[in-house]
Amino acid sequence: MGPEEGHGHRLRVIIHGAVQGVGFRPFVYRLATELDLAGWVINDASGVQIEVEGPVERLRDLLSRLEAERPPLAVILSLEASWLDAVGFTEFRIEESAGEGAPTVLVLPDVATCADCRSDILERGNRRCGYPFTNCTNCGPRYSIISGLPYDRPMTTMAGFKLCPVCDDEYKNPEDRRFHAQPNACPACGPRLELWDEQGEVLARREEALEEAATAIGQGRIVALKGLGGYQLLVDARDERAVARLRERKHREEKPLALMFPDMKGVKEACRVSVDEARSLQAPESPIVLLRRRAQHEGLAPNVAPGNPYLGVMLPYTPLHHLLMTELGYPVVATSGNLSEEPMAIGEREALERLGSIADVFLVHDRPILRHVDDSIVRFVNGRELVLRRARGYAPLPLTFSPGLLADTLANSEVLAVGAHLKNSVALATGGRVFLSQHIGDLATTEAYNAFERVIQDLSELLEFEPGLVACDLHPDHLCSRFARELATQRGLTLIKVQHHEAHIASAMAENDLTGPVLGVSWDGTGYGPDGTVWGGEFLLGDPTGFERVGHLQPFRLPGGDMAAREPRRSALALLHEMDIEAEGGTEALGFGASELATLTAMLEKGYNAPVTTSAGRLFDGVSALLGLKRKNAFEGQAAMALEFILPPASEAAKQWAYPMPISPSRRKARFQLEWWRMVEHVRNDLGKGVEPAKIAARFHNGLVEGIVSAAQHIDEHNVVLSGGCFQNRYLLERTVTRLNEEGFAVYTHQRVPPNDGGIALGQAVIGAYISKS
Repeated sequence: MGPEEGHGHRLRVIIHGAVQGVGFRPFVYRLATELDLAGWVINDASGVQIEVEGPVERLRDLLSRLEAERPPLAVILSLEASWLDAVGFTEFRIEESAGEGAPTVLVLPDVATCADCRSDILERGNRRCGYPFTNCTNCGPRYSIISGLPYDRPMTTMAGFKLCPVCDDEYKNPEDRRFHAQPNACPACGPRLELWDEQGEVLARREEALEEAATAIGQGRIVALKGLGGYQLLVDARDERAVARLRERKHREEKPLALMFPDMKGVKEACRVSVDEARSLQAPESPIVLLRRRAQHEGLAPNVAPGNPYLGVMLPYTPLHHLLMTELGYPVVATSGNLSEEPMAIGEREALERLGSIADVFLVHDRPILRHVDDSIVRFVNGRELVLRRARGYAPLPLTFSPGLLADTLANSEVLAVGAHLKNSVALATGGRVFLSQHIGDLATTEAYNAFERVIQDLSELLEFEPGLVACDLHPDHLCSRFARELATQRGLTLIKVQHHEAHIASAMAENDLTGPVLGVSWDGTGYGPDGTVWGGEFLLGDPTGFERVGHLQPFRLPGGDMAAREPRRSALALLHEMDIEAEGGTEALGFGASELATLTAMLEKGYNAPVTTSAGRLFDGVSALLGLKRKNAFEGQAAMALEFILPPASEAAKQWAYPMPISPSRRKARFQLEWWRMVEHVRNDLGKGVEPAKIAARFHNGLVEGIVSAAQHIDEHNVVLSGGCFQNRYLLERTVTRLNEEGFAVYTHQRVPPNDGGIALGQAVIGAYISKS
C-alpha cells in the first residue's frame, strides 16, 4: 500500500549509526509532538526504531527532518523507512530501551562519503586533500572490509596499515570524528593508488595514477576502477564509440548501463528528479536511482540506454569517485566489473584475468576487498522508494518486525534460506530478525555459484549462525536447491521446500507485518509448480502456514521451454496456437523461417519440449512480439520492458479502455482462471486497424489490472498482496493499487526487499519458520 492510498498511515523507521546516548529519542519526541503525530520511539540493539502515525504530509515532513535536524552528535549511517497500516496510536511516547537481540556493532553496510570528508579531500591545504581513501566514523567501508566481529581494525582489511602518529591521535581522541574509525588513514599511512596496464605493469602512482585514469577516459578508453565492493568499468558516457566498445567487450549488447554524474546539477539537466529521488541519490546508501530522462537532453551517448525512457543514475559515493568525477566534470558509464551475469571481480589478479579482455587500464589500490558488493538499485513507485536490487548501502542490515505473531515466530528460529536461481540472494533468520545478503546474481556460471557458497559461509561466520533448518525452492534441479539438499543431509537438518510464488507472497507479507489471510497475486516469468507445470500468473489465498492456489492465468505451452524466455516470438506463436489461429504470415511477422516454424508448431501440437505455463511474464513477451517490439531478448525481461516503455503518460494510459479478461472455471485444481485470449484477439484486431501501439499497450495493461480486480472480487479477501517480477512495471503496479483501493481492498506491496527473485529468500525464511513451529 502506498502512502497516498488506503485507510491509515503508519511509518516505521529503523536507524543505524551513532544514535544512542546523543539525545536522539528526545529529539524524535519533540519533533513528533510538534507535528501532532502518535506512536513511539525506542533504543534497541540495532539503533533506534520509530513507529508513528498521522497524516501522510506530516509523516513525510518528519522523515525529511529526522536527517536535516538531527542532534549535533548524532550520526545516521542508515535509515530505512517502510509504510504500514495504522494501528490506532493515540499519543507519542518514549519507550524503555530494549536489550534483546544481538547488538549491532555487528555488520553495518558500506556508507557513502560524508560531507565533512568530502570537504577534506577537496580543501587545499588539508592534509587529506586529494586522498582517495579518506573516511571517518560517519562514513566509509564497512561490510566489504570486515573479516570478523567485533568491528575493530585488526578484524578488517586495514589491519596491515599501521596508523601514523597523527591518525593514531585522531583514532584515540573521543572529541574527533575519527575516534575509533577503523579504516582511518591518510597519505602517510594508508592505501595507495596505482594505474596498471592490462598485463599488470605499473604506469603511474598516487595522484598521477588518478590523473592518467581521467585522461584515459577522456580519450575514449575503458578504465577498470577498484571501487568499494569490487571493480567497475568506466567510460565517457558522452562517447558513443567508447560505449559501443564497452558493450562489445562486456557482451552486454542492449541492457541499460548505469551512469555516475559528478553532481546533482548534472543529474537534473539529464533527468526529472523529485524531492524524494534527490534525497535517495544523496543518502548514505547512495543507490542507483531509476530516473525519467529528459527528452530534450542530448548530452549522453544514445547507446547508454537504448529505447529506455529511464536512466540508472548514481552520484559519487567514495572519495576516489569524488576526486575522479571532479577531475572529469562529466558523466561516465559506471557498470559492474564482470562479464554478463557473473559476480564483480574484487582482487587485482582476478581483475586482470577476468577483465583483461575488456579494460584498457586498471586503477587499483592496495586496500583488499573481502567480499563483492554490487551497487543497489531503487525506483520510486506510488510515492515511495522500491528497492529492486539490495546490495551496497543496505546489505546485510537485518529486517526487523513489529511485536506480534510474525516476530514471535521468527524469535527462536534459525533458518537458512538459499533463495532463487535468478537474482539470487540468501537469508539468515536468527534472533527474531532476517538478514538478507547482498545481491549475488544468476547462478548460471561457476563464478556465480562459488560466490553463492562464499556468501553463505561468510555471513554465517560473521553472525555466528548455525542453521536449524534449510529452506529452498521447490525446483529440484536448481543449484541452490541441490546445495540445500546436500547441506541438510550432511548436517542432519530439516529441509523445507517452498514453492516459488508462495515465497514471493510471504516475502511481501513479512515486509508489511501481515500474518494473513491474504489474496496473493504473484506474477513473474517462471516458477516450478507442484503439478509439474511452469507457474507465473498465480492467485494464492492463505498465509505462511499454507496457501491455496485459487486461480491463475489461462495456460499455454512454451515451445522450447526456457528458450521462450530468450525469444518472445515463441510465446507469441504459442498464444496464437492456443487460440487455434494459424500462424499465417508468421515467417514475416515473427521472423521464423519456414522450417523453424514447422518444427515449433509440431512441438506445440505434440507437447514435446513445450511445457504448460501460466506465466504472466511470457504473456507480456508474447504481446510485445505481436506488436513488433521485440522478437528476441538481449537481456532478461527486455520485451516486457519495451511494452511498458511505449505506454503513454499514466494519466492518459488510464483513460484507455481495458481489453476484456473474463474469469472462467479452471481445469487445474484451482477455482478460476483469467482468460487472456480475448485480449490477444483485440491486440490483433487493433493492429489490423492501425491503432497506435502505445494505445494497444495501455489497453493491454488496463485489461490485466481489471483482471486482477475481478479476481479479487471473485475471491472476496480484503487484503491483497502484490509480488513478483512483473510488479517492477511501474504502471502495472500503480494502476493495480489504485483500482483495488477504489474497490475497497487494502493493498500491500514491496518496499525494502525486491519484488523480483531477489526477495525470494525472505519468503522462504518466513515460511520455513512458520512450518518449523507448527
